[in-house]
Amino acid sequence: MSDNPYGNSFGGYGAQTSGPAGQTVGNAQPQAPAAPASPGLEGFADLGGGAAQADLVKDTTTANFSADVIQESRRQPVIVDFWAPWCGPCKQLTPIIERAVKAAGGKVKLVKMNIDDHPAIAGQLGVQSIPAVFAFVDGQPVDGFMGALPESEVKAFIDRLPKGKGGGADDPVAQALEQARQLLADGDAGGAAQLFGAVLQHEPNHAAATAGLGECYLAAGDTARAKALVDGYAAEDAGKPEDPALAAIRTKLKLAEEISELGDPVALQARIEGDPDDHQARYDLALIAQAKGERATAAGHLLEIIGRDRTFEDDAARKKLLEFFEAWGPTDPATKEARRKLSSLLFT
Repeated sequence: MSDNPYGNSFGGYGAQTSGPAGQTVGNAQPQAPAAPASPGLEGFADLGGGAAQADLVKDTTTANFSADVIQESRRQPVIVDFWAPWCGPCKQLTPIIERAVKAAGGKVKLVKMNIDDHPAIAGQLGVQSIPAVFAFVDGQPVDGFMGALPESEVKAFIDRLPKGKGGGADDPVAQALEQARQLLADGDAGGAAQLFGAVLQHEPNHAAATAGLGECYLAAGDTARAKALVDGYAAEDAGKPEDPALAAIRTKLKLAEEISELGDPVALQARIEGDPDDHQARYDLALIAQAKGERATAAGHLLEIIGRDRTFEDDAARKKLLEFFEAWGPTDPATKEARRKLSSLLFT
C-alpha cells in the first residue's frame, strides 16, 4: 500500500510519534529436560466454545488494546482509528469508517482510540499525524492509511483486507499454540516443543509454531538451532509483515551477535564518567546490559541518550530500545516501565 503508517512488525512496536503541538522442522526437539507426552492437535479439537460477538464499533484504552485489537484480530480483521477531539479531519473520517464497517456486515470490527487520553499505542506504531487508520489481522498490522478518505475508498480498503487464518477460541491449532506457550512460560521447554512440533506436522510452515519451537531452542541454550529454524522459515507472502514472534527471535539472535563484538564494560563506563555525552560508549553499555539480562539498566542507558540527543546515529537509541521491547515482549515489566518513560520523553 502507499502511505503505510507503520514501519516495523507490531511485535516490536514500530517508530514513535509526536503529539499535536519452507524448511519443515516440526519433528525437531530442543535439548531440554524430558516431559510427559503431550496430546496432539486432535486432543484440542473440542476445546473452545467461541466468545460472544462484541459490537462492531467500540472505543478502547491502552490497557484494553491487546484484548480489543490484537486478540480480537485473530478472530476477524480489526480496524483501529486513531483520533483526537481537536482534529477536524478525524471528525470527517470517523463517521465514514463507522458506516463502512457496519455496512460490511460483521466482516470487520472498528476500534477507536483517542490519542489525547491514550497516546502510548499511537506512539509505538509510529503515527505521525491523524487521523491514522491501521488494520490488524492475526495479531499484526497488515494495512493502513493516514488522513480522511472518501467513503468509496474506505469501503475498498475494507474489501481488500485478508480474512486471516482464523485462530478463534474453537480452533484446535490456536488451542495447541496457547497451551504450548503456557508450558514454555512455566519452564517446560520439552512439553512446549512437543506441541509446537505437532502444529508444524499439521501445518509445516506455520509461523507462530515455528517461532514457538525456536523459543524452545533458545530456552535450552541452543542458539544455532534456533537460528537455523527461523532462517529456514519460508514466508507465504513476502509482502506481509513478519509474524511478531518470529521477529522477536530474530531480534534476540541479532542482539546476541552484536554483544559478541562489544568491548570492555569497565572501560566503557569510565568513558561516560569522563564524558556524559559519549553516546557510543553508553549505547554499547546498553547492549552489554541487555546481554546480561539487566533490562532496566539497558533501557536506562538508551533513555539517557534519547533525552540528551535524539539525533545520535539517526535516532539509534530509540530504535534499539524498540528492538529490546520486541525481544522482551509487551507485557514484561521492563518493557512497560521503559515505554512509559519513553512516552514521557517524547510527548513532554
